[in-house]
Amino acid sequence: MHRDDRPDAPGTRTPWSLIPPAAGAAVMATGIVSVGLHLLGVDVLSAVFLVLDVALWVLLGLVFCGRLLRDRSRWEHDADTPAALTAVAATSVLGTRLTLEGWLTAGEVLLGAAVLLWPVLFVFVVRHWGPRMPGGVFITCVATQSIAVLGATLSAAAHVAWLGYAALVFFFGGLVVYAAAFVRFDLRQVLTGAGDHWVVGGALAISALAAARLVLAGRAGGLWNDENTDVLRFLAGLLLALDLTWYVVLCVAELVRPRLAYDVRRWSTVFPMGMTAVATLTVGVAVETGWLHGPGRVLVWIAVAAWLVTAAGALRSVGSARAAGATGALRSTGRR
Repeated sequence: MHRDDRPDAPGTRTPWSLIPPAAGAAVMATGIVSVGLHLLGVDVLSAVFLVLDVALWVLLGLVFCGRLLRDRSRWEHDADTPAALTAVAATSVLGTRLTLEGWLTAGEVLLGAAVLLWPVLFVFVVRHWGPRMPGGVFITCVATQSIAVLGATLSAAAHVAWLGYAALVFFFGGLVVYAAAFVRFDLRQVLTGAGDHWVVGGALAISALAAARLVLAGRAGGLWNDENTDVLRFLAGLLLALDLTWYVVLCVAELVRPRLAYDVRRWSTVFPMGMTAVATLTVGVAVETGWLHGPGRVLVWIAVAAWLVTAAGALRSVGSARAAGATGALRSTGRR
């Protein structure tokens, strides 16, 4: 048994030790909702989500670094799980949002951090792949495509051609990773998953967004010829169509088999919802299809609602955990 799989001794468990790697999806979800609101021009609310996203990213970054330096076995245990790659995706999503705000240096720093983390965590995660995996298996694709999105966004904003070419490599690599992950995905998770099963569609959404961002980067910097641009435009539309199909299937599955109890993996439901909204809006611009703006706007507000419901569930869960901890402490004291 791994040391971190054993129950903590009384009094040794801290709030920080209870934060699982899957909590990184909360940073991803908050960041992408901020991006969606920014694209709609709802700047004040977008800024609120951005500030919250930065705070969550810093908190989870401290937890990540603290375990690496002070509890290496726990860090390695966490790094073996697909959720570990949420650190890469969360960093890239935040970097994309800051780049859209015009803070290019911050975006470049976060891109560098994501690129450094990606190979280390990717190897840790993939070597533990097996058959019939939950939806978290697609985080490998999401993390890879998140770097493509941030690289393409920075390429367009800073007019740096090599970032666009590097983003193109990550984009096609992400598609290969998606195919490999899909073979290992347990399709029964659509009806039984606790929330991360939504990433089967979310990974397609971020792939569509990456393709759209590459189109826009090429348009800004003259990176691609007409043939290459047409290929990227086609892929952006195709990936978005596949994502929207999954979105409908997953919504129907939620109605057929409701899963109403809060689970930290529900943040991996909010993120694909927000990513689908952002992809819809951005692909509409990239392929010059104006009618996609209406559905994209609706999907953004659905993602905001899902974020609020999930956040309420998280707060209730924390309150229940604290109450249970207090009760356990009182019982422990009474036995002395």
